[in-house]
Amino acid sequence: MSAVTSEDRGPISIIRINRPERLNAINKAVAVELQQAFQAFDRDDDKRVAILSGTGERAFTSGADVSDLPELWRAIPGVSFKTDKPIIAATSGWVIGGGIVMSMMCDLMVSTESTTFYYPEAKLGTTAGGISSLVARMPHKLAMEIMLLGSKVSAQRAYEVGFVNRVVPNGQHEI
Repeated sequence: MSAVTSEDRGPISIIRINRPERLNAINKAVAVELQQAFQAFDRDDDKRVAILSGTGERAFTSGADVSDLPELWRAIPGVSFKTDKPIIAATSGWVIGGGIVMSMMCDLMVSTESTTFYYPEAKLGTTAGGISSLVARMPHKLAMEIMLLGSKVSAQRAYEVGFVNRVVPNGQHEI
């Protein structure tokens, strides 16, 4: 089974992390396969937009898989590949750690009502550099609450501050 799947819907590519049994944790294979899927999307002149999602409803991604640490930069839109085509993050369930970085680097974000953003690294007293861009994408004090205190933020709250473009019923984020 592939760690990342791609589904074509006309001019749309839906790229999904496919590890629902591990809450779509990003391991080495996922990072490499995401990078390859996005590069293939960018090369295809018939594709106009990509949707980045996760298989299942429990988690968009639980972040880096600590049992098989990836080169996480490979999975980050705008870092591991450049494209002029829009990328939409379609989140459901947990968006944890590096998943916040992945989703915030997309051009738009649609989240289900069950989406919760969480940065547990704050509670461990460690961080990775990518999360620092959060302060440019939401109000400073809320970004600090997430990055320094490990506060959980609902999709509705993220929408209210402009971090998420739309909140939709569960199961409707890829439509």
